[in-house]
Amino acid sequence: MVNKASGAASKKDKRNAADPTSMGRIKQIRMVAGIIRKANPKALPIVIGTGIGIIAIVVVIAVLTGLYFLIPLGLLGGIAAAMILFGRYAQSAQYSALAGQPGAAAAILQSMRGSWTVTPAIAANRNMDVVHRTVGKPGVILVGEGSPSRLPGLLAAEKKRVARITFDELPIYTIQVGDEEGQIPIRKLQRHLMKLPRNLKGPAVADLNYRLKALPQSLQMPKGPMPKTGRMPKAPRPKFR
Repeated sequence: MVNKASGAASKKDKRNAADPTSMGRIKQIRMVAGIIRKANPKALPIVIGTGIGIIAIVVVIAVLTGLYFLIPLGLLGGIAAAMILFGRYAQSAQYSALAGQPGAAAAILQSMRGSWTVTPAIAANRNMDVVHRTVGKPGVILVGEGSPSRLPGLLAAEKKRVARITFDELPIYTIQVGDEEGQIPIRKLQRHLMKLPRNLKGPAVADLNYRLKALPQSLQMPKGPMPKTGRMPKAPRPKFR
């Protein structure tokens, strides 16, 4: 019994060590900083230099003008600017790590903030071309990743299948993700979706999700490696009191 308990405890410790959400805030920052350093060696010096530069400028202005109350504001402003840059470089490193991997588009879709419902790999073929579906206020968005010569047929078939259970006015968008001509790079996917018009309200989105749940998958995802998630530990936001 003791061996089983110790074995279970050790397994739990290993899971916690591998799970970024169970790590301390400092460990998260170190891990993300290491990923950023590998992707862009110049990023961290820029982040640190920006924070220190803003603080130094505000301190000099405060000393010259006698407005010493600006010093705490400059300190907060420098930290905030550094954290914003840190978060952007972290996002860029995330995209670089996911680029070219099967399921990268699904990982990006699942990491989006807001009321988005993502269903990965609703259609695929033997060549590992995949279509993911996301539902939000713009309507239904079909995101394909793979060959630009094979994806149009896969997307068209899925669009026709979805259109059977939705109302006529509902927009169904089709997007190809990749680096080929006519495709959207993975780093621009989230921004592209956020620019789509808001065609539906909350109740209509919920009704649409309910309809789509009854729609059976047309084809199962081929066997093979697919990243479980593309999420990275979020950089902590500065706390203001």
